[in-house]
Amino acid sequence: MANTTRRLIPVSLQNGFLNLLTPLIKLLTNWGINPNSFTLAGLIITSMAAVAFIMGYFRLGGVLILLGGLCDTIDGSLARLANKTTHFGAMFDSVVDRYSEFVMFFGIMVYFIMLKDYPISVVVFFALCGSIMVSYSRARAESLGFDSMVGIMQRPERIVFLGLGALIHPLALKIAIWLVAIFANFTALQRIRYAYKQNEAEFDHKPITEP
Repeated sequence: MANTTRRLIPVSLQNGFLNLLTPLIKLLTNWGINPNSFTLAGLIITSMAAVAFIMGYFRLGGVLILLGGLCDTIDGSLARLANKTTHFGAMFDSVVDRYSEFVMFFGIMVYFIMLKDYPISVVVFFALCGSIMVSYSRARAESLGFDSMVGIMQRPERIVFLGLGALIHPLALKIAIWLVAIFANFTALQRIRYAYKQNEAEFDHKPITEP
């Protein structure tokens, strides 16, 4: 079954960005940097972003969200280039990424609660739910043998939207939160539907045995 689902950030644009990072990643490979160190750095930087939001420095929070996302981009590319990809490394990266998202959304939610903007705080909660379900639906589908790399809003989109939104203006951040809340949950549903289609196709192609 062909994967034709579009992304809010085109794959070609993401690949172009990765190409720009290639010299840096090669340098880090030559230095023998462990990819897991960038995974942890992403969590630390994202935690700093949460603190920045809680203190009211939303633009600084936006910059730190983007830097944390950059670390998440580097760790996977570094692992592949250095031939250090392992099952544990993939699991470690996924778990740490989830904690990073929890911390990030917590900081954003507290920021709006302190502003007594309770409606958008509720939307932040739904954005968090959608983000976690995007990851869970992929993990569960792949554990059952389905392909699940589909969806218009995956982790890069969430990081870029929230980071740039915070960097621009509180109103832009609110719009970004709404977009994540809507499209992240929609992406989780897309993955469920995609798995269902694969299941139906597998069932249809099963040979009929004589009684």
